Amino acid sequence: MAKHHYQRIWQTVKQIPAGKVASYGQIADLAGLPGRARLVGKALGYAPAELAVPWYRVLRSDRSLAFPQGSATAEEQRQHLLAEGVLIKQNRVNKKDIWQPELAELLFNLQY
Repeated sequence: MAKHHYQRIWQTVKQIPAGKVASYGQIADLAGLPGRARLVGKALGYAPAELAVPWYRVLRSDRSLAFPQGSATAEEQRQHLLAEGVLIKQNRVNKKDIWQPELAELLFNLQY
């Protein structure tokens, strides 16, 4: 059962455009798994490298980076986001960089 959920999460995260971010809860909702934000984090940790899931585009609900400040993973996430033009100030992403899928994306690109 969990593997099926992981696939849904990975496919949803892959829809986040470069230069945009989403929260764990938002991904859970869009993947048809409301209330399963923690599962999103777990699934991203298990994402196979060959799927190229842009895990770094997923943040906490307060728009802060998902990993402890100063950790190697937080720095990796920061570098990926900066390379895509995402603004980060005091470990938080600017509100303008939050992904708000349009109706066409919801209907045609997201499967859940």
